[in-house]
Amino acid sequence: MASFSVPAQAQDAAAGEVVFRKCRACHQVGEGARNLVGPQLNGVIGRPAATVEGYSYSQAMKESGITWDEANLKHWMQNPRDVLRGTKMVFAGLPKDEEVANLLAYLKSFDRDGKSVR
Repeated sequence: MASFSVPAQAQDAAAGEVVFRKCRACHQVGEGARNLVGPQLNGVIGRPAATVEGYSYSQAMKESGITWDEANLKHWMQNPRDVLRGTKMVFAGLPKDEEVANLLAYLKSFDRDGKSVR
């Protein structure tokens, strides 16, 4: 019996695109993404915090020393104010691990220029 499966990352990224709807009032990602209430998120994984050109970060973020890896992004997405007191981000967080994992897969699918790598 033959089986057919879609690669897990594609499924996760597609589900993450749906989760990103909760973020898009403040953030953009993809080609042409720009800063809104929050910074654009192209190439966020591996990027030092407070380094998107043209975005006005809080002093707390500027002084955080954070580099956005998957572990601290996961914690951030679950409860931003728990990670960094004084952040401007008012989002309450994503309580479900599955949503966070899918959102991370989606964000990983964009390089620094906003080009899709899926």
